Amino acid sequence: MSQPFSRFLHPFDVAHHPDLEPEVKRAILASWASDRSAVRDKPALRKPRGAKRAVPIDEVLAAMRTLDEGDSGQTRLQ
Repeated sequence: MSQPFSRFLHPFDVAHHPDLEPEVKRAILASWASDRSAVRDKPALRKPRGAKRAVPIDEVLAAMRTLDEGDSGQTRLQ
C-alpha cells in the first residue's frame, strides 16, 4: 500500500476494514498516531501524508484500542 491513508477517512475505517489483517491495521494506525503525523502547531491532531483530513489523536488511539479489545468498535468519538 503506497499511501494507505488516502483510502481511509477515519481511523475506525481502518479498524473495521474486513480485508485487512490485524497486523496491517495496527501498522497503519500506529503510523497515523506517530508524532511524524502531528499537525504543525496542533499536536492533538494527526494528518499523515495522503490523508484527506486531520483527526484527533484520541480517535486514533480509540481505534487502536478496539483492535486490542476485540471490540466491534461501533462507537465513534465525536
